[in-house]
Amino acid sequence: MSLPSPWRADFPAFAAFTASRQTYLDTAATAQKPQAVLDALLDHYAGGAANVHRAQHAPGERATLAFEGAREKVAQWLNADNPNEIVFTRGSTEGLNLLAYGLEHLFNAGDEIVISALEHHANLLPWQQLALRRDLKLVILPLDGAGDIDLQQAAQLIGPRTRLLAVSQLSNVLGRWQPLQPLLALARAQGALSVVDGAQGVVHGRHDVTALGCDFYVFSGHKLYAPDGIGVLYGRARAMAKLRHWQFGGEMVQHADYQSARFRPAPLGFEAGTPAIAAAIGLGAALDYLGEQDEYALAAHEAALHQRLLTGLRRFDGLRLLGEPHTALASFVIDGVHNADLSHLLGEQGIAVRAGQHCAMPLLHGLGLPGAIRVSLGLYSDGDDLERFFAALHHALDLLR
Repeated sequence: MSLPSPWRADFPAFAAFTASRQTYLDTAATAQKPQAVLDALLDHYAGGAANVHRAQHAPGERATLAFEGAREKVAQWLNADNPNEIVFTRGSTEGLNLLAYGLEHLFNAGDEIVISALEHHANLLPWQQLALRRDLKLVILPLDGAGDIDLQQAAQLIGPRTRLLAVSQLSNVLGRWQPLQPLLALARAQGALSVVDGAQGVVHGRHDVTALGCDFYVFSGHKLYAPDGIGVLYGRARAMAKLRHWQFGGEMVQHADYQSARFRPAPLGFEAGTPAIAAAIGLGAALDYLGEQDEYALAAHEAALHQRLLTGLRRFDGLRLLGEPHTALASFVIDGVHNADLSHLLGEQGIAVRAGQHCAMPLLHGLGLPGAIRVSLGLYSDGDDLERFFAALHHALDLLR
């Protein structure tokens, strides 16, 4: 069974990949873009680019309508209560830094920020640096044997000094959905704010932030089949009201003189300067595209392909999977083989995978590994991609051994 992808033809990049004999298995790093997104970008620029919110002319009104329309689409996608709970950023990293600076005034020396041992650097370093600036304690939730945040340990570590919990929805290395509901409940019980890094999770199905109950949720557009340079910070209204402004400039100000200024509330108050207008419109187009697809067919295709990936990997002698991944990716190491050497040989055969520490250096160090190979799938991936990967992996291991 070849497991063809009915969505592959929607992505022009694969014509180029076919011509150059490339097999793309690095979607967790960045996803390819469907024609619908490319059309939206061309329409914005070819129809006459203009800045948003501040121009009293037709091109400016057109751009503003499309930009704010994209905000409404994101709010609907996440089931946010109001589009004003959606702030456009450059990506998850900027959203998390915005939070670390915007919430800094709420912390006092000795307060605690809780994260987990599996966090991407984007959800580690902003909190680490905030802890250093404010003399806070950074508490690390350990993992259990399956690669999930240990809830028993979490119940002991999330306590009366906890002011904020920041955890990933889906690990970019281990590929496991994390137990968010009980973790968020522990934070709420202590009156702590909660932040969910949805950079990987948002790609796989619809996620209702209202039902989830987090205070903040961040994701990046480029992993969700949208353009680079656009991301989203969702903030529950009462949590967003706690944020202080962190970047200053045009559009985000209500009044300014030489001695003082008064700033807009969210969302515009946190979108200083000219935003990534075309990229936001492209994100809206990506959500439209995904919303038109059969979500059950998408989930079934992803599950079948992922199972074939795991089954194929387990046939290789000396190969060790990291954790028991739930969806869309698999990270692994092979006894006696350095991940960089293997990635190089795969790349020479046209196989695009990720090698290294995946911006999760403490996690890899905790596993006693210098790095790992990661294979990740998108809705456009198919069974032939995996067959080419398995053949290339066999060849590379023959050369290395």
